Amino acid sequence: MKIYKIMAVAALLALAACNKNSVQQMADASSKVGVSCVPEVLTVINNEIPISITVDYPAGYFAPESKLAVTPVIVYEGGEAAGPVFCYQGSAVRENNKEISSDGGSVVESFTIPYVDGMKKCYLELRSKATYKDKSIVLPSRKVADGVILTGNGFSTKGYFDYKEDGYQHTTVKTSEAQIHYDVNSSTVKNSELAADSFKNYKAELAELAENDRAKIKDVKIISYASPEGGEERNNKLSNERSSAAKKAWDAVSKDLDATPDVKSVGQDWEGFQEAVAKSDIEDKDLILRVLSMYNDPEVRESEIRNMSQIFTELKKEVLPELRRSRFVTEVEYENYTDAELQHLADRKLLYLVDESAVLRIAATSEDPERKELFYRAAAERFNSQVGKYDLAILKLDQDKHAVTEMYLEQLKDQNDPDVLNALGVVELRRGNYDKAAEFFEKSGNPSSVKNLGIVALAKGDYTAAADKLKGAGDVNEAIANIMCGELEAAEKALKNDESAQADYYRAIVAARKGKLKDAKKLLDQACEKDPSLREKALKDIEFVAL
Repeated sequence: MKIYKIMAVAALLALAACNKNSVQQMADASSKVGVSCVPEVLTVINNEIPISITVDYPAGYFAPESKLAVTPVIVYEGGEAAGPVFCYQGSAVRENNKEISSDGGSVVESFTIPYVDGMKKCYLELRSKATYKDKSIVLPSRKVADGVILTGNGFSTKGYFDYKEDGYQHTTVKTSEAQIHYDVNSSTVKNSELAADSFKNYKAELAELAENDRAKIKDVKIISYASPEGGEERNNKLSNERSSAAKKAWDAVSKDLDATPDVKSVGQDWEGFQEAVAKSDIEDKDLILRVLSMYNDPEVRESEIRNMSQIFTELKKEVLPELRRSRFVTEVEYENYTDAELQHLADRKLLYLVDESAVLRIAATSEDPERKELFYRAAAERFNSQVGKYDLAILKLDQDKHAVTEMYLEQLKDQNDPDVLNALGVVELRRGNYDKAAEFFEKSGNPSSVKNLGIVALAKGDYTAAADKLKGAGDVNEAIANIMCGELEAAEKALKNDESAQADYYRAIVAARKGKLKDAKKLLDQACEKDPSLREKALKDIEFVAL
């Protein structure tokens, strides 16, 4: 720490202890008082300049009847700003100032001076007035610190927030299923089964697929079963025969489709049996399920169930007929409208052809803010879309219309939605209400709110906490936090994917702090080429004093 030998703050000049005390002698002895300033180069934190000055008074320098008034002043282009006046007195003075013994001692004064734009180029000096009895003298002003670092004050309070996902899917997958049932010990596909509503609807869907250019069959399965009665060997054979019969039925209804089904024979359907019993109204179904769980051998299970003659009768009527079946399962991928097609539908006022997620998608992919607002409103009004209402609020937040943002957010049903809480916090962050903003961010807890707490930490000068919470942000805010922590490699990493003029400017600061002056100049020139307004800023930035 650089120690300036000045008379200043302590001023504190005592006279030689020979009863020749006078203010002039205090002035003459000023060089014997030691003063140090922290930080050596002033630093701006949240538009304030925090300063701490330590003054050491050697023995015999402060006479018992002496008084000293010291005023710290920042002198800058176009003006000056004074800090608080610090008053000291000798042991014989009967006032309420800090007393300095003639034996010497130290005082530490900590204070802040508000930062204003003109202070980009400035220095701190101490102005003192010494009094001995009825005589006073203004002591020479002395410079204590030169320049101010603005790097920590360059963070953005725009905040981090996100629009909600619109939920629109460019492709959707739909599964259709139909079943045909067989008589006991039969693999014959009855005409009545092919004419049943389930299969008729399935055929209609297949016919529609053949005409739909946006539809593509991903998978077809034909799965055949036998009910668990009559012996395992017989049922396996019967299940295979039903698979063949079902395949012929498929071929008859899918002539215009380019799809080859995966044909599978399960045999005795014990899993289906167990599920059907569980869903049935059979009084003793719990007993049946316990029997199923006790035995692994299918024949033993069947035998035990048959022994329960009354129960078996109920099974024959209610459960087993549903298990003698073949299932036709078709998985179809549908190609939805592209973003361009959605915009075209919107232009033609054909929104009735789309759903909520598609309207939200139109808003999200619109470049014009007025058009975005139009379709967010459409989603909100037509579907009472909470996503549409929230995104409308975020659109206003993007436009710095904070009161309107709050109004829209208050209309949402879920006021505890983490995204809503975070957005409300961003509004307070931009207003400079950091404590209130932090309350919202802490309640939110979503990833954006954690980064926003990093901005609050930046504003309060807690750079370690800021670097932790902003980790991964990949922007200037994260870089500033790391620069102020002295983590220059981390700062460079934070900016690696940011090609903005601001990013180049802070890369230049990193290079200058590393002593790589050529790199710093190149990066600074690059930043100023992208944004000429940065050149004037750089000329007054103490980070580049060595360039």
